[in-house]
Amino acid sequence: MVKIGNVDLGEFPLLLAPMEDVSDPPFRALCKEQGCDMMYTEFISVEGLIRDATKSVQKLDIYDEERPIGIQIFGAELDSMMRAAEIVEEAKPEVLDINFGCPVKKVVCKMAGAGILQDIPRMVKLTEAVVKSTNLPVTVKTRLGWDDKTMFIDEVAERLQDVGIKALSIHGRTRKQMYKGEADWTLIGKIKENPRIHIPIFGNGDINSPQKALEYRNRYGVDGIMIGRAAIGYPWIFKEIKHFFETGEILAKPTISERVAAARQHLKHSIEWKGEHIGVVEMRRHYTNYFRGYRNIKYWRSELVTNYNPEELFATLDKLEEHYSAREEEMLMLT
Repeated sequence: MVKIGNVDLGEFPLLLAPMEDVSDPPFRALCKEQGCDMMYTEFISVEGLIRDATKSVQKLDIYDEERPIGIQIFGAELDSMMRAAEIVEEAKPEVLDINFGCPVKKVVCKMAGAGILQDIPRMVKLTEAVVKSTNLPVTVKTRLGWDDKTMFIDEVAERLQDVGIKALSIHGRTRKQMYKGEADWTLIGKIKENPRIHIPIFGNGDINSPQKALEYRNRYGVDGIMIGRAAIGYPWIFKEIKHFFETGEILAKPTISERVAAARQHLKHSIEWKGEHIGVVEMRRHYTNYFRGYRNIKYWRSELVTNYNPEELFATLDKLEEHYSAREEEMLMLT
């Protein structure tokens, strides 16, 4: 069994990666329904938390049906990280996660996220301070290094374990790569082979099919897999991977009715949680994946991503379902 502290995640957990403006409660609910074992919130600025900024505080919202869940924070200042850890503990998640992997410039330039990979001693110091500031199990998500000349993740894994983290998630790219090229899990596998490492190691990067999940599980020996972009608009990936692990069979793709039902639920809850305007706008990034592979879907996608009226959006989804359901096999180009 894989455990983060006392949190039991089963034999081989599938985790939802924390993604800004994506892994919010409406989206997490869909992933949980489809078999995700543990999820993380969108990452939260520690400076926003300690200033009581509305957007940051709202991200602390978690629901019983989502558990176990981790709240992820990012920052670069010692005192702020420690104060934020205390605030997070009051929200009562199962885990507190530190983001040392976000490659976005506005985060990195403050030496937060992946920016801290330029200063490993500081990374360790910040982590140790957070561990000492909370009773929650602390985990870290990071990358292989800042660039291909500074891939010190083997050293980082040992040092972070030594200061008390309970699990480590590693994205198989450097910060310089951003999300380009192919994720390299070789160093992740080597960390699992290190006899000094006893905490769970989760691999992240490019897992987009059940076959690849099984291949990487077997090849690199990780304790679980964290899935990010492949789940956007396609929460079924968790169910598909688990089914393939158990049976060796590929599940049939979700029908147009199942896709529309998920999109409707997602849109409805997004509006309820974020308000009409933001809920509608932030839902747009999901539509492409919800309906990927259908012939002539461009017209319908255009309707969905340009309309601000919720009633009209729900009506468009109904029309889309009606249009494709009668001739689903003919209209679906998925292989």
